[in-house]
Amino acid sequence: ALSLEERLYFRRTHSCAQLALFKQWLDKSVQQVSKESPLGKAIHYSLNQWSALSRYTEDSRLNIDNNRAERAVKPFVIGRKNWLFNHNHRGAEASAILYSIIETAKANGLTPFDYIEHCLEQLSYPKCDLNSLLPWEVKLDKA
Repeated sequence: ALSLEERLYFRRTHSCAQLALFKQWLDKSVQQVSKESPLGKAIHYSLNQWSALSRYTEDSRLNIDNNRAERAVKPFVIGRKNWLFNHNHRGAEASAILYSIIETAKANGLTPFDYIEHCLEQLSYPKCDLNSLLPWEVKLDKA
């Protein structure tokens, strides 16, 4: 992995040159392609978003893409169709709670199945401390 300084140098020496070629093509193509065509819409979108598109060359802490964010919301996009089958408010609420538990477990480095199994086991004891079940408090063995 590159250091932040090395990444910034690489971006300024390589990425900026590629972006300049792309911008040159966009500026030329916007004059030649119908604004109403799919390609014309893509060209106009790229030009309108140019500062955001090229910002990663100014700060090496920025990612070149938003793949991490896309992966984080993917379960909800997939789940959206499943939620249509929640026939009442209580079912939808239960689904939302379960999704929240699963995603919070993942965000804290836990395997959701193991975390839920641990919680159910601990909840079976009469004097269970609920705070000890919060995902950032649980340490599960990686056996």
